[in-house]
Amino acid sequence: MLKMVQAEPSPANDRGLGSLKGVNLLLVEDNEMDVEIFRRAMRKTGLAHPITVAHDGLEALSILRGENGTQPLRRPSVVLLDLNMPRMNGHEFLETIRADPKLTDLVVFILTTSDAPRDKEQAYQRHVAGYMQKSMSGPSVKEAIQMIQQFAHVVDLPH
Repeated sequence: MLKMVQAEPSPANDRGLGSLKGVNLLLVEDNEMDVEIFRRAMRKTGLAHPITVAHDGLEALSILRGENGTQPLRRPSVVLLDLNMPRMNGHEFLETIRADPKLTDLVVFILTTSDAPRDKEQAYQRHVAGYMQKSMSGPSVKEAIQMIQQFAHVVDLPH
């Protein structure tokens, strides 16, 4: 199920601080509560930017490849990826996109509850841009969004 979400405008966005320079966000997250936490954190940071939500790795691949009669997600794109999901988990998703010549250069940040050293090691072996652990409190998600916003302003992403 493909969902586009638009955060509400804020004064920060009017000053150009609440944008991602045309970057498309793909949030790959199976937990609706975590999706809502992410939306709220976007509003609190003043980031008025649409996001596309996929509920597992297979749905994310379909969105990125433009399958089922849809257009592929426009580049540049940043993927925010949970690891623990049904059907295709985050590690399987990373392995698949890194083997796909059309998707291998995607910028991926991990947002997960896992603090397992093996998960971190596997993620960085598959060239993620960052590994961030979700917590029950909102500030870590808000800080992650602020970091991704700054990243998009500083880094020239592949198209």
